[in-house]
Amino acid sequence: MRLYFICFSLFINAIFYAQKDQDYINYVNPLIGSNSSHELSRGNTYPAIALPWGMNFWTPQTGNMGDGWIYTHKNSGIVGIRQTHQPSPWINDYGAFSIMASKGKLNLLENDRKVTYKNVIVKPHHYKVELIDSGITIEIAPTRSSAHFRLSSDNMKNVNIIVDAFFKGSSIEINPQKNIIYGIAKNNSGGVPANFSNYFVIEFKDSFDRLGTWNGKGQVFKNKQLTGNHVGAYVSYNSFIGDNIEFRVSSSFISHEQALINLNREIPSIQSFETTKANAKKIWNNELSKVKVTPNKKIDKNTAHNDMVKFYSCFYRTILFPRSIHEYDAGGNQIHYSPYNGKVLNGPLYTDNGFWDTFRAVFPFYNLLYPEKMSEIIQGIMVNPYKESGWLPEWSSPGHRDCMIGSNSASIIAEAYLKGADGFDIDTAYKAIIKNTNNEGPLGSVGRMGFKEYNSLGYIPYDTKVNESVARTLEYAYNDYCIYKLAERLDRPTNEIEIFKLRSNNYKNVFDSTVNFMRGKSKKGNFENRFKPDKWGGVFTEGSSWHYTWSVLHDIQGLINLMGGKSNFIEKMDSIFSTPPTSDFSYYGFKIHEILEMELINMGQYAHGNQPIQHVLYLYNYAGQPWKTQEKVRYVMDNLYGSNEDGYCGDEDNGQTSAWFLFSSMGFYPVAPVTGQYVIGSPLFEKVEIQLPNNKKIVINSKENNTKSVYIDKVFINDKQYYNNWLSHSNLLEGLKIDFIMNETPNFEWGSKQESVPFSVSN
Repeated sequence: MRLYFICFSLFINAIFYAQKDQDYINYVNPLIGSNSSHELSRGNTYPAIALPWGMNFWTPQTGNMGDGWIYTHKNSGIVGIRQTHQPSPWINDYGAFSIMASKGKLNLLENDRKVTYKNVIVKPHHYKVELIDSGITIEIAPTRSSAHFRLSSDNMKNVNIIVDAFFKGSSIEINPQKNIIYGIAKNNSGGVPANFSNYFVIEFKDSFDRLGTWNGKGQVFKNKQLTGNHVGAYVSYNSFIGDNIEFRVSSSFISHEQALINLNREIPSIQSFETTKANAKKIWNNELSKVKVTPNKKIDKNTAHNDMVKFYSCFYRTILFPRSIHEYDAGGNQIHYSPYNGKVLNGPLYTDNGFWDTFRAVFPFYNLLYPEKMSEIIQGIMVNPYKESGWLPEWSSPGHRDCMIGSNSASIIAEAYLKGADGFDIDTAYKAIIKNTNNEGPLGSVGRMGFKEYNSLGYIPYDTKVNESVARTLEYAYNDYCIYKLAERLDRPTNEIEIFKLRSNNYKNVFDSTVNFMRGKSKKGNFENRFKPDKWGGVFTEGSSWHYTWSVLHDIQGLINLMGGKSNFIEKMDSIFSTPPTSDFSYYGFKIHEILEMELINMGQYAHGNQPIQHVLYLYNYAGQPWKTQEKVRYVMDNLYGSNEDGYCGDEDNGQTSAWFLFSSMGFYPVAPVTGQYVIGSPLFEKVEIQLPNNKKIVINSKENNTKSVYIDKVFINDKQYYNNWLSHSNLLEGLKIDFIMNETPNFEWGSKQESVPFSVSN
């Protein structure tokens, strides 16, 4: 009996630890979305070999130096392994340099060193590739700001390691006594002061047999130091004794001395490559295991596996950005180079994010799983940049970039604070928000362009110099609602609160009830002539009125009222998907890739490849027809997301398109993040376990789930039947057991009553 008990206990423990130590990272495919081009995005991603929120990423480089498309899967040649900080091909890179290996002849310039490859392993914690021409295998394992390289081959004779410090100003120095290469890469795409530099160090275990420097014309020099517009270095081993060559790489935006501190802290000289790789794997598994999903047993194994790959690959993408670019001095104190004023200052700094995209789902995901981290992120991506530049960022990379519209920093700050992330300087943050509402910034992307007209008229007229006027009006209105709720929480003066409460209704001023669309309005109050709802651009941003009409996140009931009631609203919603995907692209002069993507997905005027309409599938809940949300959300998850290189139907955009999938597959989505409510959709998995930071869990069961049972029949929360078609953030934080009873046919009763719908200002 005692033996039986011991065996049984060992069996149970084996199961437990198998679950506990499951390698979720094995489901991550960093190549998803990498088969992209300027003309057509399938994600516009690159395989980022990095840690979550890492300072430096690494990727195989297939494109040319300066090309925003660093890596494209269809490109068959690699020119190097590149340290990159690129958040988007449209924003491009900064502080980049690359490392490559060869045998025999020194092929220094990109066109000369481009080689084909095979036997590739691509995981967030490990990249491995064999270069066909030389037989050299290159491996890399990342840390936060450093990386461990390993080169191996059947024949380790005449091996060259080529370092390219890139153009726009660079410097190289080789110290053979210390086996170190010191480099400076000054390349950037804007948003930095004149003193911006990425200081990198490469430290080898073994002495060099040959060394030299080279310039962008391919000229080779025997001197150990070179500075110019484009320079590089090489070191060579005539006959290396051993199976592999290892070296460690790190960088700093502060100094070479700080780069060495980063290196020795993260990868001690005695540490093996395998240890660095194992450490990175552990970090990733720790994060990915915070949401454990179990695929449906009633679907085929291939589909189940692909669902797991899609989920954890989206998880990986969601927690890559924003990038942390602060460093830790010898005493362990946070310090950072400021791309806003060129000084080295104390505290955290985060960058590489466009809030027009990520306020919708990325930051809500962090507020659910990472509230403590959110405090640091808000301090580092909002408050400190404001202190250093006088403005809240809207697109930072690494400093202010003139890209996209809106004033969405307000919504992110408000949501974080209202959901409990209060470990940042809220007084300064609020001051910065208010400044934004009453000023235009030095760039179009900071402050509020058109604030005078918006504040006085309640909208931005189309016949001003301010473009994308309707889109700005709608986004400002939602952000004003966010400010209103934040001002209430901070107990601001009543008159101040009322200003933003009233302005949150400004969306009504650009709604034309004669056509039931948002529409440009003149200074005199007349709607624009020759209105075409499928006209992209102009008064809208990367979309048309079909997409922006629904951008009333905080007051969907108000929009329902403007359209004349639920039946009209539903009819209008249905028409999104029944109207052919036509487009007037005269504003651009050609079909931008977002238009092509809308056409390709074949869902009418619905354009999931771009952010303004990604929430619209959930709006049926507000009008009492949640089964339509369930049907369409599941369709998008099944058909518009994939597990291969073509895996996105548009730009992934720093985690936003991925975070949409994460929320949707769990069964709910934050349509209006600041309200603290999530609208219920159709859960994808049989079981989801969400580990909350307060040590409580959300357990979501959908036992009858399969590819056909996309509809919710009943919902139970903590074993009590639940009728609302939304969930609250505060209740989720308490830890919940949610049981979805799924069916192949809709339940027209569940969640359909007025008292069951999510919050709207007009409810």
